Amino acid sequence: MTNLLYRTILMSTPLLLGSVAEVFSERCGVMVCAIEGIFLIGAWGGFVGTYLTHNAFIGIMLAILCGTALSALYAFVTVTLGQQQVVTGTALNILAAGFCAFFQRVIFGVPTSPLVIDTLPILRIPILSNIPFIGTILFSQNIITYLAYLLIPLSYYVLFKTSLGLKIRSAGENPVAVDTAGINVTKLRFLTVLVAGSLGGLAGSFYTIGYVGMFTTNIIGGRGWIAFAICFLGNWTPYGVLFGTLAFGLADALSIYIQAVSTSSYFPREIVIALPYALTIILTVMRSNLRVPAVLGIPYKKDN
Repeated sequence: MTNLLYRTILMSTPLLLGSVAEVFSERCGVMVCAIEGIFLIGAWGGFVGTYLTHNAFIGIMLAILCGTALSALYAFVTVTLGQQQVVTGTALNILAAGFCAFFQRVIFGVPTSPLVIDTLPILRIPILSNIPFIGTILFSQNIITYLAYLLIPLSYYVLFKTSLGLKIRSAGENPVAVDTAGINVTKLRFLTVLVAGSLGGLAGSFYTIGYVGMFTTNIIGGRGWIAFAICFLGNWTPYGVLFGTLAFGLADALSIYIQAVSTSSYFPREIVIALPYALTIILTVMRSNLRVPAVLGIPYKKDN
């Protein structure tokens, strides 16, 4: 049970980062539908930076830079040019997959054995990590996990307790009023998407630097879309997405645990692998009373 709950916290880390990123951008009125591609290019950037320099910090910085760059392209097309967000996101997800596969081959060729890097070390918090049961689960994680959970109260404070948060939320509810107040809605949305992209890039780097220690083109496996769904299920609030990520983290950890211990040929492993994705569908269908931002997904043009 301790190991399962430890992995729940671990596996929820990138989902938490990605869903908080979506909360910020969608509260501002922009759905970052390129989140799967941002996760992937962040994972690739993190791996390449760490492998070439043997420095995980540089890998994380490159992952954030890659995620920010892809989100900047997405923001330019959808926010500045006002193009359709779902179509643009789908195109950039495909672009990111091709980009990573191509440059992985260009940089490393066709290796005869898998390329691996050292994953982030476990940072045990003094005294707290010695608490029975809880210490192992909560206070013996890596740095990205700690940052992800510290992000929850910080993002809540920014969104709901500061003037910047009020501007972001207003841009997703009534951009005309925001524009009338002298605030550049396009600039605000663009910058918010960049922040979301940087968090998404960091989330992607977790899979290569913080967990697997290697890169494959299918390493994300749709988890970017799960983070996207968690934003909806959490009603666009940081604490709402926290509970959602823990549920999906548990499903992910449970699927890995079952695959590791199950030897029965009568229980298809495909069903176990599909567990987190099935949970996404079930919870989405069951969810009601969604407080959707009023102009979510609708480009804003000053002429309107």
